[in-house]
Amino acid sequence: MNPQDTGRWVRVGLWTLPASWLLTAWSSLEPQPDQAADPGAWARFVSTDSYQVSHLIGSTGGTILAVFGLFALGCYLAGSRSGRLALGAAVTAAAGTALLLVPAVISTFVTPAVGRAYLAGNQDIMQLEFPGSMTAAFMAGLLLAFVGTVLLGVAVWQSHVLPRWAGALWVAGAVVFYALGVVLGQATTGSSLPTQSAGAALLAVAGGWIAWRGSPQGHRRGSPAG
Repeated sequence: MNPQDTGRWVRVGLWTLPASWLLTAWSSLEPQPDQAADPGAWARFVSTDSYQVSHLIGSTGGTILAVFGLFALGCYLAGSRSGRLALGAAVTAAAGTALLLVPAVISTFVTPAVGRAYLAGNQDIMQLEFPGSMTAAFMAGLLLAFVGTVLLGVAVWQSHVLPRWAGALWVAGAVVFYALGVVLGQATTGSSLPTQSAGAALLAVAGGWIAWRGSPQGHRRGSPAG
């Protein structure tokens, strides 16, 4: 594959960034009922076909697309002033995002089975506990994804080949999604907060801006660093 073809694939990969975050925003729009306060409502919610579809396409599919997009952004910035930072950040964010596939797959396939079992009369199913290693994997993935995503925004800001304010918007979206969305939601309601969808939407806008300015059409329209 010649360098021109490689560059074309990288630019295509950049468009998976907004796609992945749009899917994530969609999948987190409707929060789950509190499992401890109202297990019946929770079981009915997670047993629906719409729940599984949104998690399969939105959560799991969005996570897979995000990995492609992160590597594409790291490769795109590799030759810029922030190339070393961008590559390190892309690897860090992709590793964290891959770890987050573990809870995404469990939510997609295991949680509906638990809900159906509860509705069928097996109320002891709510006592099911996952091993601590799963929690550790989730926390490690969350930390790596957050740190790597923030550093990628810094790399965009410093690159001089992509809009600086797209990098700033990307960092803001990461803070809102991970810190004020996922972490705060788990610490309070145990479910997604509106800030999670809002943060994903900000990242989708920033990702679309980056992908557009990284394309030949967007690059010809003005200074990339504007």
